[in-house]
Amino acid sequence: MTQKIMLGTYTKRKSNGIYSIELDEQNKQLTGLKEEVNVESPTYLAGNDDYSLLFSIAKSSDGKGGITSYKRSNETDSYIEADSVFEEGAPPCYIAYDQSRNLVYTANYHKGEVCVYTTSDEGDLSLADKHTHSGKSVHENQQSPHAHYFDLTPDGQFLVACDLGTDEVVMYTLDEENKLTVSDVISVSPGTGPRHVVFHPNNRFAYVFGELSSDVIVFSYNNQNGTLSPIQTISSIPKEHESFNGGAAIRVSSDGKFVYASNRGHDSIVIYAVAEDGTLSLINYTPTEGETPRDFNLDPTERFVVVGHQDSDNLTLFERNEQDGTLSLLQKDIFAPEVICVKFQS
Repeated sequence: MTQKIMLGTYTKRKSNGIYSIELDEQNKQLTGLKEEVNVESPTYLAGNDDYSLLFSIAKSSDGKGGITSYKRSNETDSYIEADSVFEEGAPPCYIAYDQSRNLVYTANYHKGEVCVYTTSDEGDLSLADKHTHSGKSVHENQQSPHAHYFDLTPDGQFLVACDLGTDEVVMYTLDEENKLTVSDVISVSPGTGPRHVVFHPNNRFAYVFGELSSDVIVFSYNNQNGTLSPIQTISSIPKEHESFNGGAAIRVSSDGKFVYASNRGHDSIVIYAVAEDGTLSLINYTPTEGETPRDFNLDPTERFVVVGHQDSDNLTLFERNEQDGTLSLLQKDIFAPEVICVKFQS
């Protein structure tokens, strides 16, 4: 059996846009890199289960930032642009698709704002609401808000945003007219730089990755009122690593036993075991065999992990031990340019 993987990229050096590649489960290898869409810097992707409907970060020809939707043509087996929405300024850095509500969510690092768009099965797009954060923090990269993540909580009751610039995690409610209301603001330690968050499958815990501090913060999550309470902070790098590191992606296994996070600088995947109370303990650091592992993902079977590297233009394939969470290297030399988003089709 083969699985298809969608790849979002920068287009600063070698990349031409959105790519796909296949994972051959039987032979345990990645093969068949294909350029899907020629477009400038489609840095993050979202879509329906089979990615026949695809949403991407986008730039317009006159330098505006926004998002674009694509429909896959069954006749040509290629993507056709369906719609775009652009505004003045930089494009977002994160995009998510809420298939049950036909909504798209984005976070904009440079503007410090989060947006909600309505969409349809045909990919039509229209801005429904936006909210701009305010504030700053102590790091030189925190002189203004930098929204880096905006997505639904797994229970579908709230939206959560990570703001790297203000050291805050912001909880929102969404009404029937798709308008946002802030329901809670959780401050983390100054200089953390919250980047992404994942929720435990039991819906009782959340894990926020700090890009600037290289810390994972464990929260208890109250899904009745949408509040988060910190219970642990644990480093993602060894004490002896004193040079640059930036936290990047974070994932949790569907059985809730393991949390994985990628380190840019240390160029590793840190693996944690999850205790019954949600707290983490270190298992090991696995080198990613590339430079700047901006994103990675577990495949739907969770037998494999694919890592994309922004600066060394390669993908790394690991086999995952479901019993102890460890990763074993299978491939490390698969060319894929400037990858910063890795999405498996379901």
